Amino acid sequence: MRCLVRDRVKAGALEAAGLEIHVGDVTDTGSLAGAAQGVEVAYYLVHAMAGGGEFAERERTGALNFARMAKREGVERVVYLGGLGDESTSKHLGSRHETARILAAEGPPLTYFRAAMVVGAGSESYRTLRYLVSRLPVMIAPAWLRTATQPIGIDATVEYLRLAPAVPESEGREVQIGGPDVISYSEMLDRMASAMGMRPPPKLPAPFITPWLSALWLGLVTPVDVDVARPLVEGLTTATVVTDPTGAKPFGIEPETLDEALRRALAEEGSFRTPPSE
Repeated sequence: MRCLVRDRVKAGALEAAGLEIHVGDVTDTGSLAGAAQGVEVAYYLVHAMAGGGEFAERERTGALNFARMAKREGVERVVYLGGLGDESTSKHLGSRHETARILAAEGPPLTYFRAAMVVGAGSESYRTLRYLVSRLPVMIAPAWLRTATQPIGIDATVEYLRLAPAVPESEGREVQIGGPDVISYSEMLDRMASAMGMRPPPKLPAPFITPWLSALWLGLVTPVDVDVARPLVEGLTTATVVTDPTGAKPFGIEPETLDEALRRALAEEGSFRTPPSE
């Protein structure tokens, strides 16, 4: 297995585990030369939101460079994880979908997974939920808390990614994946509180708070990068649910429930608390 990284020092744990390292940047064509030599399947899990500004342009450039390099160097399949939802209503979701279009048009055959929030200890969206629940005794409730979503646990997500090369039906197509729970973000906050052994915080309706103000608010009450929070919150106004489950059926995967995924993530972080007795 070979990993493409920008900083060899930060990838020290990967190298110590015996993985091969190629130092490069998808926005720099020259640095990619040789990255995929001898590689059969390439996983593209890149986004540029943390850099702020015109992240969509950087993502277009990165996808184009990577796709052309993968095709030139003989990669047989590219696997990409993007987002569910109507891309026309969110710059973040639109960029995710545009990345998939570029990879499909310019590179090897693509398996395009689309998911809502991935619930795992390292997920930025999951961390945001946890910080909100743990730090706020009362929560302002913007209109987007009523938006429907279909989160999926990290274990099931990784299993879909792992199996993609072995599922012929996934070549050259979109695969929408989600867990068994279709709920609102408000209910997801309540589920997080229960998993942490806390009572769900009261919510004060504030329907006129814009996504921009919500992102600033998140930046004040959580350690999440505002440059990441702003496009994420913008995307929360769009329903992110599976509308076509046919692509996922050949995989035969049954994702765990949201409650199970939350408990697993909290245990992994060491944040789990025994629920209070009634």
